Amino acid sequence: MPYLVAFVVLQAARLGIHLNNATVNSALTTGFGTVYYAVFRVLEHRYGARWGWFLGAAKPPAYALAGTPATGTHAIDYTRLPEGG
Repeated sequence: MPYLVAFVVLQAARLGIHLNNATVNSALTTGFGTVYYAVFRVLEHRYGARWGWFLGAAKPPAYALAGTPATGTHAIDYTRLPEGG
């Protein structure tokens, strides 16, 4: 989502500014996307999950602690594979 917004902003800016260099275009897209992501991640952290919608998700991801086995529908039992895991 941030890079889509950055691309749209950059293309709008290009209407008034003539940029021929593809490298400059890529650098500006990456820069805008990174700043966009950082701003909305900070807003989400400080003011609540509703700001996460601007990043394309309702809440930040949650990860299991190191050493804790995975659970749920996405957990894979590698010992049951034909190779024996």
